[in-house]
Amino acid sequence: MNAQRRRNIALVAHDHKKAALIEWARINKDTLAHHDLVATGTTGKMLGEQVGLNVRCLRSGPLGGDQQLGALICEDQVDMLVFFWDPLEPQPHDPDVRALLRIAVVYDTPTACNRATADYLISSPLFAA
Repeated sequence: MNAQRRRNIALVAHDHKKAALIEWARINKDTLAHHDLVATGTTGKMLGEQVGLNVRCLRSGPLGGDQQLGALICEDQVDMLVFFWDPLEPQPHDPDVRALLRIAVVYDTPTACNRATADYLISSPLFAA
């Protein structure tokens, strides 16, 4: 039996979407625990404290965390981006959010912006390959 390849998974959520990401991470904790996780500051701290996952925390999104994640994508250090962003709430760092989503598309990084897509990605046979 082949061991599953460790993936680099980036996790981000806007304030009104953090609870949804935490719930999704709880459900998928056993899978996520076998991968290298990186997150923006507050999201990463919450994932560590509330779910018990080992997460490398970058800066908070408005303080440059989104840009740090974008740089990691450019350096081929992110295999999958799970970004539960809030389309109904204006963000003070909206240009950074748009830049992160843009760079994920430019570098063809699998990206989930909601729970349904995150479920598809994490359960895909391609994820396990």
